[in-house]
Amino acid sequence: MPVYFDNAATTQTDERVLDAMLPFFRSHYGNASSIHALGRQTNVAVEEAREKIARILGAEVSEIIFTSGGTESNNAALKGALAASEKRHVITSSVEHHAVLHPLEHAAQEGVQLTVLDPGPKGWISAAQVEAALTPDIALVSLMHVNNETGCINPIEEIAALCSTRGILFHTDWVQAAGKLPLDVREVPVDFLSVSAHKIHGPKGAGFLYVRGGTPWTPWMEGGSQERGRRGGTLNVPGIVGLGEAFALAHSERDANVSRIAALSQSIQQRMQQLFPGVAHLNGDRSRAVPHILNYSFFTDDGQAPDGEMLLLSLDIDGICVSNGSACTSGTVLPSHVLIGLGHEERLALSSIRISLGKFNTEADVSELFEKLPGILSRMIKLPA
Repeated sequence: MPVYFDNAATTQTDERVLDAMLPFFRSHYGNASSIHALGRQTNVAVEEAREKIARILGAEVSEIIFTSGGTESNNAALKGALAASEKRHVITSSVEHHAVLHPLEHAAQEGVQLTVLDPGPKGWISAAQVEAALTPDIALVSLMHVNNETGCINPIEEIAALCSTRGILFHTDWVQAAGKLPLDVREVPVDFLSVSAHKIHGPKGAGFLYVRGGTPWTPWMEGGSQERGRRGGTLNVPGIVGLGEAFALAHSERDANVSRIAALSQSIQQRMQQLFPGVAHLNGDRSRAVPHILNYSFFTDDGQAPDGEMLLLSLDIDGICVSNGSACTSGTVLPSHVLIGLGHEERLALSSIRISLGKFNTEADVSELFEKLPGILSRMIKLPA
């Protein structure tokens, strides 16, 4: 089995989550919108999952809308908020996930004014930056809680409070923060919050959008009366059950999991410093970052830098799964927009890899990574003696 260090991309489904889901593929297969016994049975399971999630977030059950995952939740929040508002100005950051950036770029083509804040080398957006960008026409501010490439944490408590006092809607992509950071919507005035099950050891294709009660918002997915008329389409009952179970487990086991992962993260950082001093550069402000995401750029003082794509592929051949933020478009590899937002030169941004940890990783996995990485790097660049 390969060593899996790509948990920010997706996670292994927890066996307990799978066990909770299986009956809804087999005997409990009714449509949750049907009024017969099988339908009522699955509808009860859906509402139990909704209640679990709402209780953990401090939300009302009516404020939880089930979706297909983080991308849909982000699109629904952004497009629904803009459709319900007469204001035409949105603030976001250059290091958001494309599920936020692309809908907003499309909105900008249709006349919405878009202010994109850069975090700089620290990797996070301050409340002061947001405040300085506010105008009377702001409809929405959208900033993630935890960055998916660097792990840097935005102070959304301060930013949400700032927006609330100004009567501005605030959306946070909470996909990488779920199960890692606490949040109670009774204390943090977010209006929209997006979560995806497969980032917390749940199934792919399931997620939810929190919409604070009374928030002006127009449903984005039409086609039926499901989810109180706010998201049409037959409910993915197994996925919703798995989402509820995964979210509950992530909450109840958060402290233990974060502690274990933090120890592994510290071990990786120490070994990087010992083996590659002056070559392995950790991106973003680690004083404001979750431990499960580490983003390293590799370059030497004399300008040598490995190709990040080749580094990733070489590790893959040796049974180590990591990722990088580059994208291939028309045969050209483009650097991570996140690392460019941190101020990296393109060449150095292309030399990066992301190591993202999960609850199933072990110290043996870390040891195996460092059995392979020195030899691979030394074939690509000349390491200092």
